[in-house]
Amino acid sequence: MLGGLVVTGAVGTALTVSMQRRPQPTLVQVLTENYATRDPVPNRSPLDQKGKAPKEGMVGHLRLLITKKLTPLWGGKRTQQLQEIAGGRQEISEAEKRANRAFRVASTNLGITALSFLYSPLIVLTIPGLIYCAIPLFRLSYQSIKERRVSSYTLDMLLLTGILLGRYWAAGTVGIWIFTGGRKLLLKSEDHSKQSLMNLFGKQPRSVWLLANGVEVEIPFEKLQAGDVVMISAGQAIPVDGIITAGFASIDQHILTGESKLVEKGVGDSVLASTMVLAGRICVETQKTGTETVAMQIGKVLQQTADFKSLIQSRGEVIADRTMLPTLGLSAIVWPFFGLGSALAVLTNTFGYRMRIFAPASMLTFLNIASRRGILIKDGRSLDLLNTVDTIIFDKTGTLTLEQPTVGRIYTCGNGNEHDILRYAAAAEYGQTHPIARAILTAATARGLDWPKLDHAKYEVGYGLEVQLADRIIRVGSERFMAAQGIPIPPEIQAAQEFCHEQGDSLIMVAINEQLAGAIELHATLRPETKRVIEELRQRKMSIYIISGDHEQPTQKLAQALGVDDYFANTLPENKAALVTKLQKEGKSICFVGDGINDAIALKTANVSVSLRGATTMATDTAQIVLMDGSLNQLWQLFDMVQDFEANMQNNLLIATIPSVVCIGGILIFQWSILTGFIISGSGLLVGLGNILLPLFRSQSADDIG
Repeated sequence: MLGGLVVTGAVGTALTVSMQRRPQPTLVQVLTENYATRDPVPNRSPLDQKGKAPKEGMVGHLRLLITKKLTPLWGGKRTQQLQEIAGGRQEISEAEKRANRAFRVASTNLGITALSFLYSPLIVLTIPGLIYCAIPLFRLSYQSIKERRVSSYTLDMLLLTGILLGRYWAAGTVGIWIFTGGRKLLLKSEDHSKQSLMNLFGKQPRSVWLLANGVEVEIPFEKLQAGDVVMISAGQAIPVDGIITAGFASIDQHILTGESKLVEKGVGDSVLASTMVLAGRICVETQKTGTETVAMQIGKVLQQTADFKSLIQSRGEVIADRTMLPTLGLSAIVWPFFGLGSALAVLTNTFGYRMRIFAPASMLTFLNIASRRGILIKDGRSLDLLNTVDTIIFDKTGTLTLEQPTVGRIYTCGNGNEHDILRYAAAAEYGQTHPIARAILTAATARGLDWPKLDHAKYEVGYGLEVQLADRIIRVGSERFMAAQGIPIPPEIQAAQEFCHEQGDSLIMVAINEQLAGAIELHATLRPETKRVIEELRQRKMSIYIISGDHEQPTQKLAQALGVDDYFANTLPENKAALVTKLQKEGKSICFVGDGINDAIALKTANVSVSLRGATTMATDTAQIVLMDGSLNQLWQLFDMVQDFEANMQNNLLIATIPSVVCIGGILIFQWSILTGFIISGSGLLVGLGNILLPLFRSQSADDIG
């Protein structure tokens, strides 16, 4: 390794001379700070018109290598996705900031060490940096001792102490650089977001419209009190738990309860904060606000739920810890016979020591490969956990099904016909943005129907819509809406209504003037990729479960359609997590896939959690993996990637082990010193780096071909 430092120093000097008129970053800056994405020469491409490297010798080839090959490893794709999911609030943790500072200091020390081979007194300048970088190491070691366990950090502390006492300054700078680099990689591969889960429901409104003495007054949200009556219109989220005192509304509350159907509510009905008014206008008497609402109570439970991921170590740390005691024992045996230098050489060549570099570096490689494929993995430890998963639980509503329903059968009454019923419904719903309106308009368009435009429409929003069309009044809405308008429901439509309710479907009535013309059946739309994804997972011998807050009949119907034997219906949010825990106690390793607030506790409880882009903020913040295209298409590809990661890690183990065997054999036979030990260790690190980057190059080549 030290010989390599001399070469590095010489190359660095040559690069500096060749670019002295144009300041350039160091290679470390390029790799760690993504400098390569900023071209220091305006309007200049790293490729010429023929796609070849410009004739700049080594510098041109180096820049081309960084731009085309290495930048994706350290590039901004994953960072961009993290910021997107976090709503632009993603920040580097304090632990990462400290690790970055320590790595910069260690890198500076490494450069000084290289120069000290030309002028030896310079090595003294590395001592302050060594001490600065050693402080976190001693803290970590002390913490493990306080916890009454001996970790690999204890070995690091003993190694560094021996290096300092033996005045092996050059070896010390290399060791500290490896430690700080490994620490930086480890922190970068983990998810250290510490946001308050109580804020994951999205921002509370700054103000609400209060109904006071018959007058609407805008007041700050925080001044709202129990007993106040607030006005909520279509398109607005309900900010409180309360009782409707006036008005009617269609409310989407699947985000909280998991129900797939819209719920129609009127005077006397209760409503919940974080649910959405899709149609209508209501007055709500406030019962609970702020942290007392049902939504925030789920947040409190979530705060108190143990996070499985926070209790595990990365694989590199586990291996390093397990090999620590045998390494210490062997070093203690070598010391009396071959001296301190050979004993320290043993400590530098434990294969667990190299795995602390290899494991997080491989994780980062695959995290960035995943990001380029549209899969955001927030914590590298999920790659290890995914390899153990044998059971996948899907939330039904919003995960296996789409938000927008699909028009099914159209029922007719009297002289009505299907096309007229759909045309009039489309005319009434035109201009509305809620899922039911979009479903009706999509069906009418698919049938090639033209619907009359409403130049002078009169909307009366309640449980439906009433519009004036020439000499006709068209009403579209629920059975309750028709009853309120005095329109009788024929027995055959009542029977259809009961059947649809049992199946978990909805029925939208359409009336012309004072007579019911027919009804439109709406049922949940299965994601087009769902069957294929589940089939792919079953071929991997995965057990599949469906869980839903919906009724038994629609949940069972979906499970049968997908060929899934196991399902749970009528499940409350807290019970979803209980079912996950129950299966875990049976020895299953769970991957939970969900999208709603009601899924958040289960997402946090599961071994691995997956959500979809576009899901609730609570779900995407809690989940460790987010499928960025908003579909399930990439789920089975995720497990393919995990297999590649596992193969790469097995190669890492082999590469980490061989130098250790060679070095220990050399110490026992040839009495090798710490200098030789570091050279062999450095050689192993270089070979390991090649293995770590190989999947990236293969992925990039595949993308180029594609």
